Amino acid sequence: MIRAAARRRDAEQNDWLLRGTPPPPWLRWPPPLLLVAAALLQWITPETVDLTFLVAAAPPLAALSYGPAATALLGGTVIMLLALPDVGLGRPGNRDELTIAFIALLSVVFAWVRSRREAQLVTVRTVAEAAQFAVLPPLPERVGRVRFAGLYQAAQHESLVGGDFFDVRRGPGSVRALIGDVRGHGLAAVGTVAALLGAFREAVLDQPDLKGVAARLDRRLVVDSEDDENAELFATAVLLEFPDDSSVVRVVSCGHPPPLLLRGPEVTELPVTSSPPLGLGIAGLAPPEQLTVPLLAGDRLFGLTDGVSEARDASGTFYPLADRISAMVKADPTILDDPADLTERVWSDVLRYAGTIRDDVTMMVFAPEERVPGAEDQLLGAEEGLLGAGERVSGLAGQPPGPGGRLPGPEDPPGSKEEPEEPAPGSKEQFSGPKE
Repeated sequence: MIRAAARRRDAEQNDWLLRGTPPPPWLRWPPPLLLVAAALLQWITPETVDLTFLVAAAPPLAALSYGPAATALLGGTVIMLLALPDVGLGRPGNRDELTIAFIALLSVVFAWVRSRREAQLVTVRTVAEAAQFAVLPPLPERVGRVRFAGLYQAAQHESLVGGDFFDVRRGPGSVRALIGDVRGHGLAAVGTVAALLGAFREAVLDQPDLKGVAARLDRRLVVDSEDDENAELFATAVLLEFPDDSSVVRVVSCGHPPPLLLRGPEVTELPVTSSPPLGLGIAGLAPPEQLTVPLLAGDRLFGLTDGVSEARDASGTFYPLADRISAMVKADPTILDDPADLTERVWSDVLRYAGTIRDDVTMMVFAPEERVPGAEDQLLGAEEGLLGAGERVSGLAGQPPGPGGRLPGPEDPPGSKEEPEEPAPGSKEQFSGPKE
């Protein structure tokens, strides 16, 4: 689901010499090809031209990709070619054989050292990747009725985990998702990321709503920073909840960039009120405001971190994410059917726009399916406690809120709701309904 390791392995193939990783397979071909080419050239050139220096380069070149045994075999082949008079590579009396034999022996030693170092690095990297994947394990393509895909890129070149974090979990009666960004990035932020993800996975099962989940995450950071007066642990996060019995999404933001609603080519930033970041001890005292957005069939939600929204081009202009996604959907509407393809296209577009990204980047696309057949027909019911204190209803479903701050249900007779004025396209009044 999160495709970072594959791109990192591709990068390792490009800069293997500096990273100490195993060399690519194609590097095994130059040593034998060099021997064959040198022998043919020496055979067709006059005897006055000495090409022994070419075959002398074969053993060191083999040591870059071969093991010690294969390097020794190639070095012996070189010495044998020098000893054959018909090949014409050697010159009696000039000690070429002894010099190249010494070079071949050093090459074998070098190949042995390199092989041991590669084995040690592979072991260390395997353990490191296992530890990092324990913090951010690969997610499935589906949880409950929500399909999703994402892309994660850590800012630190060697790391699989950075300062961004994400998770999607099944809770009682709903699917809950988390996207966040801790202070700092790279390996220094992994401890905070692990603590927050652990708290989220517990809170998903225990807390009745997203505000309770946010309070649990806030408390986790507050407790972790109590023993260090100089600690400045805080994180931004956005929480999403997809109930099983309602075609809505509930959103809570703690200082995080709001998700985007993709309804065909129309891309809208959800007007969720941004509460203070986690770790300040505020979420438990002043719960964040929750936004409820009715969803239509085919709607998609695009979650992100500031590594995407704050990417800039050479002139310092921020990446226009909403406009770019809208243009992509207009050019190819089918990308909404494939969340993974959408995230890959956006990432490629961000790289073309900004060139180099120096921050952690996370993108997730959620594709909720229609609610389970037989569930209640009301999208929202205030009388059933779906709307709590401080919760807003968004009118994005195409219907204005009815009496009591809820969307019209089947029990409302025709004409029972007041017809509001048509809001201007793109205005906040188009999205936000009354507060409960």
